[in-house]
Amino acid sequence: MITPAADLDAAIAAVREVLTPETDRDWAALPGTGDWAAQQTAAHIGDCLVSYAGQLVARPADRYVRFLAVAEDGSSPADALEFALAGAAILAAVVRTTEASVRAFHPTGPAGPAEFAALGCGELLVHGEDIARGLGRSLTPPPELCTHLLKELFPTAAPSLGDVDPWTALKWATDRADLPGRPRQTGWRWRS
Repeated sequence: MITPAADLDAAIAAVREVLTPETDRDWAALPGTGDWAAQQTAAHIGDCLVSYAGQLVARPADRYVRFLAVAEDGSSPADALEFALAGAAILAAVVRTTEASVRAFHPTGPAGPAEFAALGCGELLVHGEDIARGLGRSLTPPPELCTHLLKELFPTAAPSLGDVDPWTALKWATDRADLPGRPRQTGWRWRS
């Protein structure tokens, strides 16, 4: 059985493989997520995943832990990617050492280590794909990881997507791909 922390390890490997060779490019000038440049998107990943780890450590019931993890001004693309992947590795380490029964605040509902791992994988893969797309590349995460994330993060949509490539389905669920015969997923929200 794959563990939640191993899921994070697989997501880290998929992002590292595609983005590391591209760190010699100017990520501040290339598109990332929405209005963000690739550099800002990488910083968002790092902040988000370190914050998820903080939630599992501090365990607040009704708010996020009051801190912000940021990439230093003047960081290079390699630094920004390092920050994103370090945030994922920190979350994986916390997930590995946190009791499964622990719950902490997330806006979509109380989450434990498995849920924060799924959310972290989603952030890492979806925003990693945003960066990759801006660089003219594409991620190829393991299909079984994408299938698992669909079931965890989009439980009502997952059953109707069984005939679709799992990575394409996950991109569709997060409004990053079109699927013939299905509406765009604007305003989507995943479940913790």
